[in-house]
Amino acid sequence: MKHTIENLKDQARRLRNAMAQSGETVSHSQSLELVARQHGFRDWNTAHAACGNRQAGPPVHVGQIVGGSYLGQPFTAEVIGINAQAAHGRYRVELDLAEPVDVVTFDSFSNFRRRVQATINRNGSTTEKTSNGKPQLALDLC
Repeated sequence: MKHTIENLKDQARRLRNAMAQSGETVSHSQSLELVARQHGFRDWNTAHAACGNRQAGPPVHVGQIVGGSYLGQPFTAEVIGINAQAAHGRYRVELDLAEPVDVVTFDSFSNFRRRVQATINRNGSTTEKTSNGKPQLALDLC
């Protein structure tokens, strides 16, 4: 699976927290290095360069199968539309999710979506955030 820099940093943060709960203390930089090696990179700088140095242009193309998270829930989807927006580096993307995602967090109510539209940047994330500060939609691109 491919990842964004933000996704790798989030994994490092979760790893550091999990290790702290089991009594092992590691620094943030150590956890970044561990996550980079877990994904096959020599070190964090190599992972950062590989994920951050993308060519200009749309981050995805029609027909591409992508993974990511929508409203905090993981998904796999096919890109069925992408259009450049007037704002530099922004793209309107439409995704057809392999499995519907429940967009409601209440236990007594559900609203499943199979098609999702969002405006993303070149890193594959929306600028709009959920209440916990995460992007509403984040694609794993790297």
